Amino acid sequence: MSVLIKNGRIITASEDYVADIFIEGEKIKTIGRDLSLQADELIDAQGLMIFPGGIDPHVHLDMPFMGTFSSDSYETGTRAALYGGTTMVIDFVLQTQGDSLKNALKDWRSRADGTAVGDYSFHMAVTDFNPETKLEIKEMVEEGITSFKTFMAYKGSLMVDDRQMVGLMEEVKKQGGIVTTHATNGDMIDFLVAKHKSEGKLSPLYHYLSQPEITEAEASARFADMISYTKSPGYIVHMTCQGALDAIRDSTFRNQKVFAETCIQYLTLDASLYEQDFEGAKWVMSPPLREKKDQTALWAGINQGLVQVVATDHCPFTWEQKQLGKADFSKIPNGHPAIEHRMELLFSEGVHSGKISLNKFVEVSSTNAAKIFGLFPQKGTIGIGSDADLLIFDPEMEHVISVDTHHMNTDYSAYEGWKLKGKVKTVLLRGKIVIDQNECLVGKGNGRFIKRKKVTGII
Repeated sequence: MSVLIKNGRIITASEDYVADIFIEGEKIKTIGRDLSLQADELIDAQGLMIFPGGIDPHVHLDMPFMGTFSSDSYETGTRAALYGGTTMVIDFVLQTQGDSLKNALKDWRSRADGTAVGDYSFHMAVTDFNPETKLEIKEMVEEGITSFKTFMAYKGSLMVDDRQMVGLMEEVKKQGGIVTTHATNGDMIDFLVAKHKSEGKLSPLYHYLSQPEITEAEASARFADMISYTKSPGYIVHMTCQGALDAIRDSTFRNQKVFAETCIQYLTLDASLYEQDFEGAKWVMSPPLREKKDQTALWAGINQGLVQVVATDHCPFTWEQKQLGKADFSKIPNGHPAIEHRMELLFSEGVHSGKISLNKFVEVSSTNAAKIFGLFPQKGTIGIGSDADLLIFDPEMEHVISVDTHHMNTDYSAYEGWKLKGKVKTVLLRGKIVIDQNECLVGKGNGRFIKRKKVTGII
């Protein structure tokens, strides 16, 4: 199969020019002006922008959590991602404490392989670092899983202590991987949850009040200190607030690099949503939404190069599932649906609103994730020899987000009624047209597990 895309405005993390793209098989073969090559498929992209396919390195599909499962399967979740211009996701395999990494990976791959519609890879969440687990790190890296997540919260199920964290960092550095973390102070949060519940404060607002900014700022600084000591590459997931960002800013004073990811919801939504009685459960996630001043800080952090990636932490639940916490905020399944809207929201609220440039848009939605997690230049750029993962985008088209039109497997929208400027028109994955005019042209099993390279912590 060959495809010729004519007259598109090509935007990468560093370039902006009009040209044609010739695709042969799964790869970009030629880029140039006025190409007159024969192709099986011709696409006229006059007046449209062409971006590298989005990479969302933080999703949770078909994930067991709080007595239920996130409502998007690998089929529905990666299909929704494609509709929104995201051609690859990186999900999290969760080790069960007392069990092996190998068994956890087998479990997750049984749900993803042959099911996903878009491409995917995994981070390995290490919840029990011990001598046996240590031996498995090398095996995971050889399998193409080069990132290892830790939790500084959720004691008794996911949390590791600082001793385990430092030991993991040492081994991951040795094997050519990177340690990522959920940086919040779990002990302090558990104290505040228990305090509020003992006082009969059970609404979703108290989920937010149980995780004040200091819990994230302290953990982010502690993680940065451990990264500094071990000299291991480090990455903080879903950063939400100015305090955490300042902890990373402070680390630069000792010439240290800690990668930081924020999520689209922390750039666009704020904690006032928790004041809607139980309706606020739609936005219960961890860390919670923050204040307007934190949005300002995060947008600035993106432009300052302190925040490298905008992801989603897509972990959707139906409204019925959210009702599990009707009488107790601590039982509300944490997470919200966003995998489909990340690229369009980031363009409309970021580029169109003048907060970030087009090149920065590509950088934080695709290229940096590819570089940090061992995918570049196969993914994350538009270049000869790269996978032909392309997003053809109409920057002027206006549309409205609604549960009535989204493709995620949940019965509400976290962005209901939002008016956006900029819409996905056509998406190609490895040279194949997968989305065109709001129709998905491929089915389950089209997605492929992507083996990732070792990482350096340098981009």
